[in-house]
Amino acid sequence: MVGFLIRFRMKILVLLPLLLLLGCKEQPAHTVQGYVEGEYVRIGLPTGGRVTEVRVAKGARVEAGAVLFVLEDDLERLAVAEAEANLERARAQRDNLLTGKKSSEIKVIEYQRNQAEANLRLSSLRKARQESLIRSDATSRDRLDEFISARQRDAARVEELEATIQVAREGGREAEIQAAEAAFRAAEAGLRRAEWLLRQRTAQAGVAGLIEEVLFRPGEAVAAQQPVITLLPPGQVTIRFFLGAEAIGRLSPGAKLSLVCAGCPADLTAHVSHIAAEAVYAPPVLYSREGKEKLVFAVEALPDAHAERLHPGQPVTIDLAAGVRPSSDLASGVRPPS
Repeated sequence: MVGFLIRFRMKILVLLPLLLLLGCKEQPAHTVQGYVEGEYVRIGLPTGGRVTEVRVAKGARVEAGAVLFVLEDDLERLAVAEAEANLERARAQRDNLLTGKKSSEIKVIEYQRNQAEANLRLSSLRKARQESLIRSDATSRDRLDEFISARQRDAARVEELEATIQVAREGGREAEIQAAEAAFRAAEAGLRRAEWLLRQRTAQAGVAGLIEEVLFRPGEAVAAQQPVITLLPPGQVTIRFFLGAEAIGRLSPGAKLSLVCAGCPADLTAHVSHIAAEAVYAPPVLYSREGKEKLVFAVEALPDAHAERLHPGQPVTIDLAAGVRPSSDLASGVRPPS
């Protein structure tokens, strides 16, 4: 990013001396020199990583939605696979509770109940026999208690299996179903999150435009939010120039300006969009012998039409006559020396 800014500033410093040459000719007091500045879109991704693909080249024109570059995504793909498996497991558990057990599983429980009922009949007979024996003192009381306990156990087993069959036919309890539904929704959200993180490894152009810079190549690592591609949308340019303290007081946002530049339409106009709140010393390439120490204000203007005909760094002559009141010192210390 720092390298890009340095290169961009170097371009401006190379082009602005051309303004000085143009300014050597006699020009009206109501004109100043400026230049075109691009309003770039710098495209990065929310997370960092190693660049694996760059699908565009410097100078190429791309449409909105075009894939620009891709970061390594092995971990994100594994996370999606894991989330898909979690979702399938949660779905199966929920469906199992909603539909109840399979008929084959219910039959197994019914067989167990039938066996328990047979055991109950047997223990009932043994208990009755011991009761008859105890009356004739042919058995002990402990022996009778043992058979009474066995019959109670077998009766309880039959009741347990009957209840199990009823639950199996009806499905899970309401609380269990609600818990399974919640687990299923959580698994769905986990999958959506994993898929979103995977998509964040691929950068797409949000708008159509011209690829101005490719700042990283495959194999290089980038930090989160760090720009990899610089894109200039069509017509996204600003006219930038400087005015002295006296002239700036007569210029207001929205004022209309006339522009003149090589190869531009004759009726090219712009309107002031921003005036700096603080003054700065005139850039070195704009110094003049008379006003090199004077403070100036940066002014930005947006083209009203034909913005696509303007290119970043292009020198422009701005006619301020329609935007400010006349003054003999309109751009004192700002115009290049004559």
